[in-house]
Amino acid sequence: VQLQASGGGLVQSGDSLRLSCAASGRTFVNYAKGWFRQASGKGREFVAAINWDGSSAFYAVSVEGRFTISRDNVKNTVYLQMNSLKPEDTGVYYCAADPSYDNNLEYGMDYWGEGTQVTVSS
Repeated sequence: VQLQASGGGLVQSGDSLRLSCAASGRTFVNYAKGWFRQASGKGREFVAAINWDGSSAFYAVSVEGRFTISRDNVKNTVYLQMNSLKPEDTGVYYCAADPSYDNNLEYGMDYWGEGTQVTVSS
């Protein structure tokens, strides 16, 4: 069972990036999906979550209006479109999956993938 994030990189403040997270070994089609990030020396931070069919999502206040989470269940992939990036968005971004969809997701999910580094220069 794997969740593999990709699409990270080094960008400048104000740029955009789209992260992808593909699942293998298990479909997670009926699972909620989410993104978290961790800056160097800091704890893990919730970014966004989306329900199983993409009809509902919620975001951290710090990214609301700039980031959009979406999913393609045919491709078994979840995305995070990040616009107007800021230096404080820098960190390792992780995707995750959980059988439940509720506000508790911001505290963690059951399944975690490898992260992808996002670095935003000022």
